[in-house]
Amino acid sequence: MISQPNAESLLLELLSLPGPSGGEEQVAEFITRQLRQAGAPAESISSDRAHLRSPFGGRQGNLVCRLPGTVRGPRLLLMAHMDTVPLCAGASPRVRGNWVLPADPQTALGADDRSGTAVVLWTALEILRQGLPHPPLALLWTVQEEVGLWGARHLDLGRLGKPRLAVNFDGGPAEKVTIGATGGCRLEIAVHGLAAHAGVAPEAGVSAIAIASLAIAALHREGWHGKIEKGGRQGTSNVGVIRGGEATNVVTPRVDLLAEARSHDPVFRGRIVREIRRAMEKASRTVRNRQGVAGSVEISDRLDYEAFLLPKDDVSIRAAEEAIRAVGGEPCRAVSNGGLDANWMTARGIPTVTLGCGQSDPHTTSERLDLAQFRLACRVALRLATLR
Repeated sequence: MISQPNAESLLLELLSLPGPSGGEEQVAEFITRQLRQAGAPAESISSDRAHLRSPFGGRQGNLVCRLPGTVRGPRLLLMAHMDTVPLCAGASPRVRGNWVLPADPQTALGADDRSGTAVVLWTALEILRQGLPHPPLALLWTVQEEVGLWGARHLDLGRLGKPRLAVNFDGGPAEKVTIGATGGCRLEIAVHGLAAHAGVAPEAGVSAIAIASLAIAALHREGWHGKIEKGGRQGTSNVGVIRGGEATNVVTPRVDLLAEARSHDPVFRGRIVREIRRAMEKASRTVRNRQGVAGSVEISDRLDYEAFLLPKDDVSIRAAEEAIRAVGGEPCRAVSNGGLDANWMTARGIPTVTLGCGQSDPHTTSERLDLAQFRLACRVALRLATLR
């Protein structure tokens, strides 16, 4: 049996809590308080120091609750991430029919991934309060997923107790079984020009904005920005952040850009990165002042997460699909074009399948949550955690 009102009220409370990447402490405190009130021993709950290894810092590490089994079986890991994107700042949930929507049309909802957070927490609370039989469990709520999967990347694996099965609850319908995901690379680009008075002697300057604009335009024109399809290979790229300039009467001497490249094919992803570099370097040589002085660029890139694809007969896939069928659903396998905590969990030796919780249109003001799908995700999680 599923205590639907309890699950939904838990969800609404979590959606109301602030918790941007690097600021998840209120969410972690809420989860810890709920677990303790339900009877989880204090020593079963801990936080690691993953945030101290992240470039974003923060005040909260990954939160883990480890419960010994009451029946024999392999240890199961259930996980979700606590942080939300900046567009969720100030969000509050509103229930309309079978949907949860943001009350303020200018914010996102935060169902990515507070719905997953709620599913994992509710499952733990039901087991603790009802004394349900269960195998050994590890319950994990990660930090800083939205800014590069830093929580999963630096998770203290020793706190998990060597799980044999692992299920991550994140985006999409509850019946979607994500067995793989793309790999992603982030680029930091500094474009250097030369300052000059924009009214008195603009010809003496080299505009960093002009360099960046020419490079981005070339990437778009040549098919290396946005969705990329070249020679049967696919990927994506995006210049997502541009910062620079202080006044209209100054030829801008520097702009900083943040960009990304993604592909399931590591070789092709490397090609995308090289094309971004080529476009930036070519544009920097093109823009010159009257003395022939050109601009320059500095580019650094790092791997955010590597692509993965679980074997078709992976034990976690089988368990997830059996649980979905057991509660009346029909599983559908998928591969994601976005990064997931499962990327790093799998890379670090814990093959992880991802299930949805009913979220749609994440990272936008149109974000919403299907409550029927959320309830189904709760039933799936409880089935996974209590039956073998």
